[in-house]
Amino acid sequence: MPDAFIYDAVRSPRGKGRKDGALHEISALRLSADILNALKKRNHLPEDGIEDIIWGCVTQIAEQGGCLARSAVLASEFNQSVPGLTINRFCASGMEAVNLAATQIQAGVGHAYIAGGVEMMGRVAMGSDGAAIVADPILAIGRNFVPQGIAADLLATKFGITRRDADSFALESQKRAHTAWQDGRFQKSVISIIDQNGLPILDHDELIRPDTNLDTLSELEPSFRSIGENFPAFDQVALLKYPEFEKLSHIHHVGNSSGVVDGASAVLVGNAEFGDQLGLTPRARIKATARIGSEPTIMLTGPIPATEKILRNAGMTIADIDLFEVNEAFAAVVLYFIQAFEVDPSIVNSNGGAIAMGHPLGATGAILIGTLLDELERADKQIGLATLCAAGGMGAATIIERV
Repeated sequence: MPDAFIYDAVRSPRGKGRKDGALHEISALRLSADILNALKKRNHLPEDGIEDIIWGCVTQIAEQGGCLARSAVLASEFNQSVPGLTINRFCASGMEAVNLAATQIQAGVGHAYIAGGVEMMGRVAMGSDGAAIVADPILAIGRNFVPQGIAADLLATKFGITRRDADSFALESQKRAHTAWQDGRFQKSVISIIDQNGLPILDHDELIRPDTNLDTLSELEPSFRSIGENFPAFDQVALLKYPEFEKLSHIHHVGNSSGVVDGASAVLVGNAEFGDQLGLTPRARIKATARIGSEPTIMLTGPIPATEKILRNAGMTIADIDLFEVNEAFAAVVLYFIQAFEVDPSIVNSNGGAIAMGHPLGATGAILIGTLLDELERADKQIGLATLCAAGGMGAATIIERV
């Protein structure tokens, strides 16, 4: 079976996902094309040298609708002979795009793919596509659907994660992200976004708050208490599924949950022949991939079974992993992961995560893989695992090994 190698990874800076965010003037199409062009230029790719563009996007409506991947190809410097595929595994979409590209390479289908994703959350509102799990009452009631924030608080309740735990973790994410930017740790992957006149629009992650402290975090009101305890009383829906608890502990707020941002990312995946033909040196091998479904009410536990599955697939143990990237959808998600596997917190999200820098839904999975690769190289480590949860009760994981 051919190896699937990572030759390069790039991403945009993450801009605040609102009208005053630096990237708000840019469409998902334009940002996607910019990322594709950056990979093409950096690696001197031929116009028609890619088998396919696989692009994750969660809210596929309006300007993010249709086959955005194909539109991005036509808006980019690639030839029209390159097709495009847009996929949606909710928050795991960008990772699944990379994993799908890897499995295609391993199956001998084509020599090279570009995989990643985009989400312009300030321009296309999350949930505006009317997902069935939310909009269909028969499905929602039958599966005890609750919003992700309620699921995060349920997760914290179930596994004994306190408000102080979550706030301390959020503070550490901010500190690590600030340090990473000061040290230039993202310099290899982040490309500056410029306007049509060649002037810079954004060259850094806009959401980081280096002045965050525990006092300011402790003053923030829980974001999901109102919809949990009042109409539509989602706490009661969750407790119907988990009657062993008397009530939910509402610990999550805007300071210890992932930020709403705009952003895009991409990974260049190819076989050995592709690299030989273009004189490119692979940076890592995609060693294993996995995806799972999990209980949909609590919804956010996916990284644990996804990690267990991928380790089995790879014939490895948790001790074989040097570094982890676990998406910071909510603080409790990562704290539960650390608790479940008893891993050293210092090797989990070494450069901060989505609490500090934001979570552009369709792009995040590819961002995690690129960030993991950069940190493996910087820290001179060998094997890394990236994982994240996804709405509806899913999870995905990727193991990469430096070469």
